[in-house]
Amino acid sequence: MVRLIISISLLFFCLIANSQQYIGKKGTISFFSKAPIENISAVNKKVAAIYDARTKEIIFQLYIKDFVFPKALMQMHFNENYMESEKFPKSTFVGKVIGDKHSKKIVEGNLSIHGETNAIRVEGNLLLTEKVVKVSDVKFSVKLKDYKIKIPKIVMYNIAEEIEINVNIEMQKQ
Repeated sequence: MVRLIISISLLFFCLIANSQQYIGKKGTISFFSKAPIENISAVNKKVAAIYDARTKEIIFQLYIKDFVFPKALMQMHFNENYMESEKFPKSTFVGKVIGDKHSKKIVEGNLSIHGETNAIRVEGNLLLTEKVVKVSDVKFSVKLKDYKIKIPKIVMYNIAEEIEINVNIEMQKQ
């Protein structure tokens, strides 16, 4: 029995020692809404991510309230009226690198926003070194209706139905 416990402990230690996980806590996700009356943009610089180089799995997480807008009133409306940040405080992406296309990585996974989850496919740069993984120039769009984010008719010309997203993060080897 003692040998079994020692063997399991050594196996667990080897798995941890051979880990190829990279973690980042200060990534950036920004969005841009181009609408006829007013463009809206915001940035979140507190994005967390984990990348497993062995399995090619990647996970992102952010708190909706961490988006910062140029105008405080926009930020308040975003959190209270559209994103319902108290009810849906986080957004997550769980995916996997599935291939390459023109020197960019292709990632497929599930994006969860506002209590809704949808499968998405994105392209971007993923630079892997011994100590660091850099994810950059990841650009994609989300449709508000896919995440059941409702825009009142009174402001429908202020907010685009499709929002452009940009992702950048650097993760350190653990």
